[in-house]
Amino acid sequence: MRKAALLALLAAGCAVQPDYQRPALELPPAWQAAAPRPQPAQPWWRVYDDPALERLIDEALANNTDVLVAAARVDEARALLGEARSALRPEVGASASAGRSLSSAATGLLPPGAPRERSDYRASLDVSYEIDVFGRLRAATDAARAELAASEAVRDAVRLALTARVASSYYGLLALDAEVELTRRALALREESLQLQRRRREAGVISDYDLRQLEAETATVRAQLPPLERDREIEEAALAALVGRSPRAVFEDAVTRSALSADAASAVAVPAGLPSDLLLRRPDLVEAEQRLVAANARVAVARSAFFPSIRLTGLLGSESAELGDLFSGPAGLWSVAASLAQPIYAGGRLEAQRDAAAARERAALAQYGGAVRNAFREVRQALSAQSRARESFDAQATRVEALQDTLRLARLRYASGIASQLDVLDAERGLLAAQTARIEALRAQRAAVADLYRALGG
Repeated sequence: MRKAALLALLAAGCAVQPDYQRPALELPPAWQAAAPRPQPAQPWWRVYDDPALERLIDEALANNTDVLVAAARVDEARALLGEARSALRPEVGASASAGRSLSSAATGLLPPGAPRERSDYRASLDVSYEIDVFGRLRAATDAARAELAASEAVRDAVRLALTARVASSYYGLLALDAEVELTRRALALREESLQLQRRRREAGVISDYDLRQLEAETATVRAQLPPLERDREIEEAALAALVGRSPRAVFEDAVTRSALSADAASAVAVPAGLPSDLLLRRPDLVEAEQRLVAANARVAVARSAFFPSIRLTGLLGSESAELGDLFSGPAGLWSVAASLAQPIYAGGRLEAQRDAAAARERAALAQYGGAVRNAFREVRQALSAQSRARESFDAQATRVEALQDTLRLARLRYASGIASQLDVLDAERGLLAAQTARIEALRAQRAAVADLYRALGG
C-alpha cells in the first residue's frame, strides 16, 4: 500500500511539468543563393581584410555601452539561476539567544521554590529542506536556466549587431573620405582650368559667356564640398561614440582608418546548400526559443502550486539557565519534524496564476514563430541586397571607364575646335557624378555584406 501511494505521488509529480518540444516549423530545405565564407572560427569581419576595421571592432566589443549592459544582464541571470538552484538544497542556519526575565509572584502561576528571576541561554543548528516531489523547484530552476541562456543570446545578438553597425559606419566614413578627396581633386582641376580660361579671355580667344560658364561650374563643385565635409565629421563622431570612446576622444580624436579602394567590391556571398536549420542558431532565435522554454517551465511552477508542499525541519542545540552549563550534557536538545501544506481554497488566485503562465507561454510561442519568419525574411533580403549591390558596383565601374574615355575625347575635340567648352563641362560633370556613384555603390555593397552576415547570425 505504501509503495503504491509513493508511486502515485511520483507519477503525479512527473505529470506536473510538460516536456518542452521545439515547435514544428515549415523551413526551406536550403539556401536559394550562393558564394565564400570566412575560414571556420574566424570572425566574420575578416572577409574585409582591413586591420583598421578589426581594431575598431575589438574596441567596440570591449567598450560599447550596449555590450557592457548586456554582459551585466548575463551576470544577473547567472546569479538568479544560482538562487533558484539553492532552493533544491537543504538550508542550514545557526542561532543563539540570551535572555533574563522576572515572573510575577502575584498570579499564583509561579511554581513553589522557583526563582522569580531567571536567565535563559540557547544555541542551536537549524536545518530545513523541501522535498520537491511535484517538481516545482526543478521547474523554477529550469526556467532560470533558460532565462540565462536567453540573456547570453541577447548579449551575442548585441555583439553581432554592433559589429555590423561598426562595419557599415566605417565604410560609410571611408566613402565620405573618398567623396571629399574626389571633390577636392575635381575642384582643383576646375580652378586650374578657370585660371587658364581667364588668360584666354584676356587674349580674346574665348568670350565672356564661356568664361562665366566655367566659373559657374567651378562654384557648383566648390558648393558640394562643405556638405560632404559636414557629413564626414558627423559620421566620424558617430563611429567614435559607437566604439565606446570617452567624451574627450569623441570630441577631439580622429578615427584611424584605411583608404577606400574602389578597384573591386568584396567578393562575399553564401555557400550553396546550407541547411535552413543553421539559421535557428541566430542569437535572436536562440533567445526567443529560450524564452519559450522558460515560459513552459513557469507553467509547471504554476501547476505545482495546486499540489502539497512537503518540508522537513530539524534542530540540534542546547539550552540552559546558566551560560556555563550551555554545552553540558543535560543541556542538549533536538527536534525533527515534517510538515505538509495543501492549498484548498485561495479565492481563485492559483487558477489565475496558472492561466497567466499559460497565456505567457502562448505569447512566447507566437513570438518565436514571428522571430523565425523575420529571420528568413532578413536573410532573403540580405542575399538579394548583397547580390544587387555587387551588380550595381560593376555597372558603375563600367560607367566610370566609359565616361573617362568620353572626357578624354571631349578634350581632344575641344582642342581641335570640333566641340565646344560646354561639351567638356558636360563630360566632366558626368564623370564626377559617376565616380561619386561608384563610391556609393561600393559602400552599399560592403554594408550589404555586413547585413548579410548579421542576418545569418555571424
